[in-house]
Amino acid sequence: MDPLLIARWQFGITTVYHFFMVPLTLGLGPLVAYFHWRYVKTGQDRFKRLTKFWGKLYLINFAMGVATGLVQEFQFGMAWSEYSRFVGDVFGAPLAMEGLLAFFFESTFIGLWIFGWGKLKPKIHAMTITIAVAGSWLSAYFIMVANSWMQHPVGVEMVDGRPVMNDVWAVLTNSTALVAVPHVLAGAVMVGGAFLMGIAWYHLYRRRADGIDTVVDGKVVIGEQRETARDTEDFHAWWYSLRFGAIIALVGFFGTAFSGHAQAQLMIEQQPMKMAAAEAACEDGTEFSILSVSFDPASQSCEHMETLIKVPGLLSFLAYNNFDTDVPGVETLLETYSQQLGIHYPDDPEIYGDYAGQEIDYTPIFETTYYGFRAMFTFGGMSMLVALYVLWVTRKSGAGTVPESRWMKNLQLAAIWFPFIGNATGWIFTEMGRQPFVVAPNFQEDASIFLFTAAGVSPEISAGTYLFSLITFTLVYGCLAVVEIYLLSKYVRAGVIAAMPELTEDPADSDDRDRDVLAFAY
Repeated sequence: MDPLLIARWQFGITTVYHFFMVPLTLGLGPLVAYFHWRYVKTGQDRFKRLTKFWGKLYLINFAMGVATGLVQEFQFGMAWSEYSRFVGDVFGAPLAMEGLLAFFFESTFIGLWIFGWGKLKPKIHAMTITIAVAGSWLSAYFIMVANSWMQHPVGVEMVDGRPVMNDVWAVLTNSTALVAVPHVLAGAVMVGGAFLMGIAWYHLYRRRADGIDTVVDGKVVIGEQRETARDTEDFHAWWYSLRFGAIIALVGFFGTAFSGHAQAQLMIEQQPMKMAAAEAACEDGTEFSILSVSFDPASQSCEHMETLIKVPGLLSFLAYNNFDTDVPGVETLLETYSQQLGIHYPDDPEIYGDYAGQEIDYTPIFETTYYGFRAMFTFGGMSMLVALYVLWVTRKSGAGTVPESRWMKNLQLAAIWFPFIGNATGWIFTEMGRQPFVVAPNFQEDASIFLFTAAGVSPEISAGTYLFSLITFTLVYGCLAVVEIYLLSKYVRAGVIAAMPELTEDPADSDDRDRDVLAFAY
């Protein structure tokens, strides 16, 4: 067994699982804060319902995100100790800022928001969720700063074989981070919008299926079922969530499109091999591959790759904003990498293990980069189309509701996953496309600052230990996935009363504010 391969699988599984929670936290949080401020400003009951319902789902996901994120910190020191030694002097600053500043605000003010109902002044209470959300976005920025340094190391000098930070401002304003942060946040916004759309459609469909709402002469007749709090305000709350979610999803899509274009152009400069692998572009050229295949999937050699469908000039436009500048291909880049960084790993078994002295494969896995790149924008585009359809169906304000179609309801629920998958595949492409480096070389400034992935793993840990932890983490994360999906599904099906049980109670029996707060939070 290869310890490096098992360690990479372990980190990949835990990271991708954690990243499913991250965009929902980042994308749903601002929407909850917006609903709360609308409630403070207007006093309308529908915005209080929206705040509490979406806030409850936000808190479930937030708790799971914190629990799964803690594992990442331990892995750095346990499975990737050599990597931690190499990046420690650089990562100390952004990760300390994330933990001591951003996460402190996030966790502290989320607690104030949970227990502040009926105790804090309305504007101060709304400010607590706003600060908590701002803390989560700031936390994402510092994490992305650290990750962007791995993609493009800046602001350091080599001292005794290790990079030491000499310009914290250069690290915090890394050009890679300045395009990656907007891209990640825009992707998260799209997740939040899709989440609102799918769940709101489900509840509007349920109201029709249960006979509460009917359509007469093309106009909806809103009914009421007071014993379950599915009244007129309930309808308007879901209708508002549906259209608002569609608008937010479109904003997120166009944000990812524009920031992704800037990111691709920067990638051509900083990590040209990643972009070439994303296109399976073996030779220099201007053509964008729509479909390429390998006739020997076990081989990563360009000799087995063939492009079946291509668009002339499009790759040049994505890279250089013109249609006739050649983009470097894999074969050209292999020569460049080999000349500057060598052909073989250093012959140091203590650090490189079985990889010591072996030939370096500078080509990422074509299937992962090629299809991951396309899955990213394919699922993003599908989410955009769903949002446009929702806005079209609901274009007549006050006149209609969602179609009484089971398959359309199922499609809308499935569409919740589209931006999640797009985010995950984009993240996998970003990380896998950097291989064989865990810290990619900066060819523009100092190509000597890099770290091979093979040199980052903990050399003293056996393959059996890695395999045990991989199986354990996978099982634990699988259980956590079941728990989260169960909780989210349970409270989604219950609707607003899951967060506001007082809506179905006798007013004379619903004066216990502490019980109400705990019901909302838990």
